[in-house]
Amino acid sequence: MFHGTITEELTSHEEWSHYNENIREDQKDFVFVKFNGLHLKSMENLQSCISLRVCIFSNNFLTDIHPLQSCIKLIKLDLHGNQIKSLPDTKFWSGLKNLKLLYLHDNGFAKLKNICVLSACPSLIALTMFDCPVSLKKGYRHVLVNSIWPLKALDHHVISDEEIIQYWHLPERFKACNHRLFFNFCSALRKEKMKHSEF
Repeated sequence: MFHGTITEELTSHEEWSHYNENIREDQKDFVFVKFNGLHLKSMENLQSCISLRVCIFSNNFLTDIHPLQSCIKLIKLDLHGNQIKSLPDTKFWSGLKNLKLLYLHDNGFAKLKNICVLSACPSLIALTMFDCPVSLKKGYRHVLVNSIWPLKALDHHVISDEEIIQYWHLPERFKACNHRLFFNFCSALRKEKMKHSEF
């Protein structure tokens, strides 16, 4: 089981010692990384992954995501199931111009104000924040939908026009969070549901 940082764990083993010299140089060409459930506390060595497009760092012990600032080509970022309580500022998110999918569910976010920094992310179309304390706050969906303009789906539901235009009442089938607007864009959850349905 891995604990600590990527470099300490992966490069300190004897069988990896001959790779140590070139590993940082090779990291700049990585386009996909997946470190799921490895009990990692840091992602500091991702700073050199400047070509990274898909980053899956779910179910770890991360609290800080600032090292991703140099990964400006990111399209998908999965950080669900960590211990993140606050997000970097708008400068960080405005630099991620290609980021479309962001999975932040099952983290420790408690303040809506901190989540609204995602409004600086110009291409973000899908976001998960369920199972975070902030998702229980009154007006949570309304605030996020009206702060993050490009957003099309939030927590398994396509955003309804009723959520965007205040005091506009639509027929039941077009209301916010209606089952007809359900959209599961989180593949890990789909696989988990399939496993449970087999028994």
